[in-house]
This record gives sequence, C-alpha cells and structure tokens, in this order.
Amino acid sequence: MDFESNDKKWLTKNGCCCAGKNQLNVYNWLSALPDAEKLTNYVEVQFKNTRKGYFLNSNGLELAKGDMVAVEASPGHDIGEITLTGELVLWQMKKTGFKPDGQNIKRIYRKVRPADMEKYHEYKNKEHETMLKARKIAEDLKLEMKIGDVEYQGDGNKAIFYYIANDRVDFRQLIKILADTFHVRIEMKQIGARQEAGRIGGLGPCGRPLCCSTWMTNFVSVTTGAARYQDISLNPQKLAGQCAKLKCCLNYEVETYVESQKKLPSKEIPLETQDSTYYHFKTDILKRLLTYSTDKNFAANLVVISAQRAFDIINMNKRGLKPTNLAEEESAGKKDKNTADRNKEFQNVVGQDSLTRFDKENNRKKNANGRKRDNTRRNFNKKNNNPRRKDENKS
Repeated sequence: MDFESNDKKWLTKNGCCCAGKNQLNVYNWLSALPDAEKLTNYVEVQFKNTRKGYFLNSNGLELAKGDMVAVEASPGHDIGEITLTGELVLWQMKKTGFKPDGQNIKRIYRKVRPADMEKYHEYKNKEHETMLKARKIAEDLKLEMKIGDVEYQGDGNKAIFYYIANDRVDFRQLIKILADTFHVRIEMKQIGARQEAGRIGGLGPCGRPLCCSTWMTNFVSVTTGAARYQDISLNPQKLAGQCAKLKCCLNYEVETYVESQKKLPSKEIPLETQDSTYYHFKTDILKRLLTYSTDKNFAANLVVISAQRAFDIINMNKRGLKPTNLAEEESAGKKDKNTADRNKEFQNVVGQDSLTRFDKENNRKKNANGRKRDNTRRNFNKKNNNPRRKDENKS
C-alpha cells in the first residue's frame, strides 16, 4: 500500500499524463537527473483554465510541482500553481516563444499564506455571478458579443473578461460600466468558439471528452475540403462540434486520405466496355475499391472493381480497346483453383461440426481403458500361476 501511495505522488510530481486531465501537463523527463532542478531559476505557473506564465524565483524558494505561489502582477499579485520546474522550463519557454528580458520578467513573491487562499477562493466564487451580470450589461448596450468567462486576479484588483465576437466591437462604454459596477480593473480578451468550448469542456459525439479541453493547445482552421477528401457526407449537423464549428478531428486523417487518393484513377473518366459505359459512383479510399454505375445521376447496375482494374480499363480505352465486361476477368484455371479451395474449406467446416465426433473420442477412451484392464488381469494371473510362489506358500 505504501508503494502505491508513493507511486501516485511520484506521478503527480512529475506531471504524468495519467495523473490528471489537464491539457497543459508536461512530463518532466529530466527530473531524475542530478541537479536538474537547480539549472535555472525560472518556473512555470498555471492560473485558471489554460492561462500560463513563466516567473523568476529570485528569492531562492524551495518550489515543487503543485505548490501554490503568489506572483507579481500588474497591479498587485496573482495566485497560481507551480506546474513545471528545472531545465525543462527553458525548453517550454523556447517552444512558446517566450524571450525573457528586463521588461517582461515577473517574480515570485512567496508561497501562499492562509489569508491569500481565503481571498483567492472568495473572488473565485464570484466569477460566475459576475459573468451573468456582465452578459446582461452587454445585452442592454446592444453589443454583438458574448461574454464566455470571467477570471479574477488572486488579490481581486483585476478581472479578465473573455468574450466572443464575429466582428470588431466598441466596448469602451462597456468597460466603464463594468468598472463602476464591480470596482475592479477591467481587461477584455477575445477568444474563439473553439477556445470557449475548451474552457467549458464536455463530451463529444464519440463519447470521449472534447479534444480541445483535454490535450489540444492550438487550433488549426478546419474546412469542408477535409470532409470532401474523406468522402464524408456534408451534413452540417454531423460535421459540427459542440462549438458549432467544424469538428477538429476532421483534420486528423485527412493527409492519409489525400495520399491514398493520389493512387486512385480520376472520378471524371468513364469506363467503356462492350456492353455499356460506366460512370464513377463512389470510392472506398482505404480499400482501393471503386463502384461504377451505368447512369450518371443515380445508382444503376452497380459494379465494384479494384483500382488496378480501373487503371487497366482506362489504358485499354486509350488504345481503342473495350473489355467484355467491367468485372475482373479471371482465367479458367484460377477459377477452378478458387472453387477447389472453397470446397476444401467447406469440407473442413463440416468435419468439425460432425455429430459423432464426441462418440469417437469416447470409444477411444473406452478401448484404452479396456486394454489397461486386460493387461492388469494378465499380470495378476502370471503372478498367481507362478510355480515358485506356490512352493513358497506351501512351505
């Protein structure tokens, strides 16, 4: 039991992806190296949801993953959680493009005190109520925007309002009213619909948590071309996600489908045979199977052939030749061989399902037991009929 508890503590300390569902968790694979934690004074601090920052531990505090700290803010201070320490912080700073200089470097003041945490939770509990009031104020001002979330600074001196808008919004009047209503410094941040869904979370139609709320950190534009390449029906209800935008997962496999389609014949080329002309109807891209119809507009006399067969017919048509039919033309010997293989498989299956197969095994067991009993009797008779043993008994 002690081992299990220590193991869980190690996983949480080093940021294993299994230790939590936070999309910003980073596995600290350098933590086992000697003095890896002392190679830099920079630490990574995470605030509400996905907001992160890098701060300088100028006071030389003993910090570890999971510690709550008070950090420098403008104005006042903010409360955040240590998510990464050691040399890996420098790699994360390089990855995110954070370049420390004298102006944007902020310091860590101290580890949090009980009074800091009380104020932090007090303002955190106000966020939902503040968001609802702010939405009502924006609605009264007839602004084309939606306030999706509110985040108070740790000391309550500032509040960040996250909003969604399709066009530019003049919210100068809104900021004045919000400042007079809540008596804090106001900061407005615009986010997209996908970012809002990631902040709220939920379950997708696949039954799993949303990708944007579990592991995605940046969002790439998704177009209907991704659905066309994969031959997915352009149904808006099925293609849209929780954010009412096209699902991000449409981009996951589109490159594989694009590469596979390059090895398939063009859909615009009809196939000429001696009996009719066939037009492309649909394609199974990964199986490399094409379905052709004798009519352009609807399914009629559908025939499924392989991509290689379609290429062969196209080459024959270019030479002025037409095959007898669209299906594969197999030689008689190959047909006979396939028929014999199928019959052999059928016979094997019938043999396995024989009704007397258990009787045969029982007969074998009975015969074996009978032979054992016969051998036992012979050995017993030999011992009893042995003349030496009879003389010994008489004496």
